Amino acid sequence: MRLTTKGRFAVTAMIDLALRQHNGPVTLAGISQRQKISLSYLEQLFGRLRRHELVESTRGPGGGYTLGKTMVDISVADIIYAVDEPLDATQCGGKENCDNDQRCMTHDLWSNLNRVMVDYLDSVTLHDLVEQQKQRMAQQGVNVTVLHDNRRDGERRSSHSGSKEQVSVG
Repeated sequence: MRLTTKGRFAVTAMIDLALRQHNGPVTLAGISQRQKISLSYLEQLFGRLRRHELVESTRGPGGGYTLGKTMVDISVADIIYAVDEPLDATQCGGKENCDNDQRCMTHDLWSNLNRVMVDYLDSVTLHDLVEQQKQRMAQQGVNVTVLHDNRRDGERRSSHSGSKEQVSVG
């Protein structure tokens, strides 16, 4: 079992988006350039993220993507599931048929690992990852303005949603 490039790239792109959406919609071309992820691959990932309402798209000049929910309401598990990344350590995909159509001797081990892994990824939010990245950037002396998303559940994005914070070190 391992997390594939699809899941890693989706999480990375979502962090990039969350860090930069305070200036308006973020282009996939910008994410592609900063994160060294192919534009066509990002288009596929963001199509899936949009269908799962984790991002919203804006068309036309100045268009791009913004988060579809608050950072606190998006877990790493949400992102990984949205891009169809399987999180399963069992050989049988949970069907209990990996040993001649029978449950193998280690099924419970791998099944329990799945549960722990999903619980962990569900406990880590996009907000957590953005805060970690902001701290790393501050330690490196990088200036970054990010949006603190103060929307309550169910509110839609408006030009006044959230407050800005300047991180300046050095």
